[in-house]
Amino acid sequence: MCLAVFIDLFSRKIVGWGLSRYLDHGLVLKGPGASTVHRQPDRGLMIHSDRGIKYACTGFRHDLNRYGFIQSMSRKANGLENAVAESFFPSLKTELIHHCTWYGYADVHAALSEYIELFYNRERPHSTLGYLSPVAYELQARNVAA
Repeated sequence: MCLAVFIDLFSRKIVGWGLSRYLDHGLVLKGPGASTVHRQPDRGLMIHSDRGIKYACTGFRHDLNRYGFIQSMSRKANGLENAVAESFFPSLKTELIHHCTWYGYADVHAALSEYIELFYNRERPHSTLGYLSPVAYELQARNVAA
């Protein structure tokens, strides 16, 4: 199984994700659509990724243009430019993947949905956010701005 995530750099909230049996552009096309439904970002939003073929394909670039998003890619072999996403995956493996037995796609999808939507976004504290969860950090930021 292959997982692609779209993370808001401000709050570390996962705003879109896609799961697929195959590592292809269909996997990443799920993410921006989900992000736009929930967040309704303005045109000009920057989407940053590594240089994987799935992010360089015509279909993905077409979707970014359709939403008015700007594409940004890491330099070749420079994982530090994508550090937020790179740090998510070890956490996912340590907190979920290594503790479960999978029986098929539906099991993996359900477990990831629960982990991302209920635990990671709503409960998991992040040191970069003052040990708040992404949702709590966004709520705090809205209250300060109000």
